[in-house]
Amino acid sequence: MDRLDFYRSLATESDQRILFFVIDGLGGLPHPETGLTELEAAATPTLDALAAAGESGLVTPVLAGVTPGSGPAHISLFGYDPLVWQVGRGVLAALGVEFDLRAGDVAARINFCSLDPEGRITDRRAGRIGDQIGAPLAERLDGISLGDSVQCSVRHVKQYRACVVFRGGGLDGRIADTDPQATGVPPLQPEALDPAATHTAALATEFIDRARELLSGEPVANGVTLRGFDSYHPFPSLCELYGLDPGAVASYPMYQGVARLVGMTIYPSKDEPDALAARVSEASRHDFVFLHYKGTDSRGEDGDYDAKVAEIESADSLLARVRDAFDVVMVTGDHSTPWSMRSHSWHPVPVLIASRHCRPHGGDGRFGESACVQGSLGHILSMDIMPLVLAHAGKLKKFGA
Repeated sequence: MDRLDFYRSLATESDQRILFFVIDGLGGLPHPETGLTELEAAATPTLDALAAAGESGLVTPVLAGVTPGSGPAHISLFGYDPLVWQVGRGVLAALGVEFDLRAGDVAARINFCSLDPEGRITDRRAGRIGDQIGAPLAERLDGISLGDSVQCSVRHVKQYRACVVFRGGGLDGRIADTDPQATGVPPLQPEALDPAATHTAALATEFIDRARELLSGEPVANGVTLRGFDSYHPFPSLCELYGLDPGAVASYPMYQGVARLVGMTIYPSKDEPDALAARVSEASRHDFVFLHYKGTDSRGEDGDYDAKVAEIESADSLLARVRDAFDVVMVTGDHSTPWSMRSHSWHPVPVLIASRHCRPHGGDGRFGESACVQGSLGHILSMDIMPLVLAHAGKLKKFGA
């Protein structure tokens, strides 16, 4: 019996409602002048109160030393082993815009980019064009034909991002990204990472060439790069595994996609506290609500310490508005995004669980990296959070006689 089947065998019903609050990129690193991380510098009365009355600790998203992408980081939080249940960014992007993926489809994320006359990238994100430009461009590419045997569909995602889905026989998603992660050089060619993907890589090359022709007259977004290729394989849902009726409140299509992958009902929202709180109120009819807050990660990637502190404070005030509708509250980040690194990192992330069944916190009454080192949860893996939350909500039976 594997891990998921074991927990499935223990799943049982209860009337307890769970809030699963993910503050994206929550973990950080100390400021050299104060010695405080972004979370420790923030005024977070709600998080502090929950941590003091509940259980806290540190969580590693994948394995020690591994910096996770957003996909595996969230998959792990929902209880799936990210080394077993792998999924590419393209699949999540397609699910996030409600594309009707079928088993065997290959999806990739598109970034519109700017190319000079020699075909070298001058801007990897095409000046961060807005939806008003990106959406019509995606619609234009949706008309590309790759022959009778393969259907090619393009959907706009957000701003300069879109996704492409290839559908047909014999497709394989094991293809390398074409974004060189640098400017002044041309995009990479789609490279098959396994011989079985050679045909699909050729289709991706043809798609990129046709896209460049169709975009050649654009002043900024005159090229594309493809990232996160993957074949779509359905996941067992949270309902199948644990008997949950899950809902998700998120603003970004990527996080709506990962929620849809595991069978959640989606409540799209604008990325601001009032809108998020209103959508949580609607979603609270579900016994499990995943609430995603993005701003912390964005400000960490900007390298803006003060702005990330402000976003954490905003997340705390959001939590104060919605927590009373739930019996069990879990708060963590999918990964750390330290302001000083301007990127995701491998550093463990603070986590707290608050319910009526908690042991004493054991820290200093604050919710932050230093306090969580002393917390009663200790240092755990992300994929162990979901079983703990289910246990606190009375949704796992005793094992054995």
